[in-house]
Amino acid sequence: MPRILVTPAVFNDGRGPWRDVLDAAGFEVVIPPVNCMQISSEEFLKLLDGIDGTLAGIEQYTPEVFAGSHLKVVARIGVGFDQVNLEAATAHGVPITITPGTNEHSVAEQAIALITAVFRDTARRDREIRDGQWRRSSPRRLAGNTIGLLGLGRIGRAMIPRCKGLGLDVLGYDPFAKPEMADELGIKLCSFDEVISQSDIVSLHMPCTAETTNLMNAETFSKMKADSVLINTARGGLVDEDALVAALTEGRLWGAGLDVCQKEPLPADSPLRDHGNIVFSPHLGGIDATALEAMGILAAECVVDVLSGRWPAACVVNPEVRPAN
Repeated sequence: MPRILVTPAVFNDGRGPWRDVLDAAGFEVVIPPVNCMQISSEEFLKLLDGIDGTLAGIEQYTPEVFAGSHLKVVARIGVGFDQVNLEAATAHGVPITITPGTNEHSVAEQAIALITAVFRDTARRDREIRDGQWRRSSPRRLAGNTIGLLGLGRIGRAMIPRCKGLGLDVLGYDPFAKPEMADELGIKLCSFDEVISQSDIVSLHMPCTAETTNLMNAETFSKMKADSVLINTARGGLVDEDALVAALTEGRLWGAGLDVCQKEPLPADSPLRDHGNIVFSPHLGGIDATALEAMGILAAECVVDVLSGRWPAACVVNPEVRPAN
């Protein structure tokens, strides 16, 4: 009987439609006794002893993890896989799957929530009222501004009607986008530099890769409009946090909305905490109740497919490991 380690903390009660999928296939479900985000590779390897596959959260899958385990599949809950060393997974013949088409609306809603919270200064004024203050100085109007979407995958595209509904002009950048896509979406397709220099809001919707790590850095912040806003609901590694702190301190940026950070949970000594014009959320973008159920089901189906000899082609990010037969 295949044994499946289920690591996302949101599934640690062992119940849900995802569990029904694994139970129906006759698989044994293993819930770890610790938060896998906060343990070392050595500790994680102990949990993986006798495990055939994982429903994976945002714990790290290092080369040591693949070399020291007998994993046959890692099924990520969500669409990002930067926590997985894909080269090592591929070298060990382990398929890595994601759950496309399940959470783009959730992430887009979170991005919009952060945008409106930054512009209306919601979080800071909430804290002030609780402390007995009643500051009624005017916030900024959102309508009439320009938002630049960096990345036009499912999530970036889900942002477009929401942004237009708020009265925003929309620019988009994606290295793989074609002009006809922009026409269909009703936006202006621009270069990266055009987007960051012409937008009042820059919203990140790109994967974190070797090419995009620290994409937003001192140089790119220097090209952004004065008093512009950065929104990141993608991956913390896209942003050089020291450069972001400097841009906020110097007044280059007016504020930021961060659902993700380089280190999660955000360290107690992070200088980002010192800026009241940052609105944080704890990596909630992709996990509203509806999205979570859909992601869990699809990830469980991927595990069952791979371990039953079927191939979930639409979900596998390293298809070169597919068996020849």
